[in-house]
Amino acid sequence: MKLLFGTGNPAKLAVVKKRLERLDIGFNIEVIGLKDLNREVPDVPETGNTPIENAHQKAVAYYEAFQIPVFSCDSGLYFDNVPDEIQPGVHVRTVNGKYLTDDEMISYYSNLAQKYGDLTARYKNAICLVLDKEHVHEAMEPTMESEQFIITSKPHSSVLKKGFPLDSLSIDMKTGKYYYDLLEEELEQIQVEDGFMQFFERVLTKKESD
Repeated sequence: MKLLFGTGNPAKLAVVKKRLERLDIGFNIEVIGLKDLNREVPDVPETGNTPIENAHQKAVAYYEAFQIPVFSCDSGLYFDNVPDEIQPGVHVRTVNGKYLTDDEMISYYSNLAQKYGDLTARYKNAICLVLDKEHVHEAMEPTMESEQFIITSKPHSSVLKKGFPLDSLSIDMKTGKYYYDLLEEELEQIQVEDGFMQFFERVLTKKESD
């Protein structure tokens, strides 16, 4: 089964591709990204107020454009200890109407952590999978949320990894290590929560039985 992941971010594609292609569901999955299509990709406005609204907008738009099974994900970043008016939510990269580059994101969130102290953070995640017009599956469940982690004011000394800029400020609460210092398997587990894999197992296994 060829499955389009509605993202142009190569770092996200690599992580999700590795996990999905290992699923034991009775048939093989080939995960591709938007750049693999070699076709014009529609510009999909993400105007939702929640991750699941944005995931739905993207998945439906990409299915209509390419007519192959497609899924899209979206996340919101939430802190425990900042005023409501500066909660990022789904606008992690957009601050005061400006779309931030990776470097600008690091600067902005580093300054927040310096102002309020280390920030206790969590990603709330959602997914929408469109198999065809009659079969649209979506979820935003507690099992898809990341574990709590720390956003600190001091960036890691390593060179910035494109695609995951906030990893340079993120600290795993269990180990006290920056995400940059975690083993590949540990970081992979953090970046793709088990709830996503359970979602695919549930939906795709049902599809096969149908």
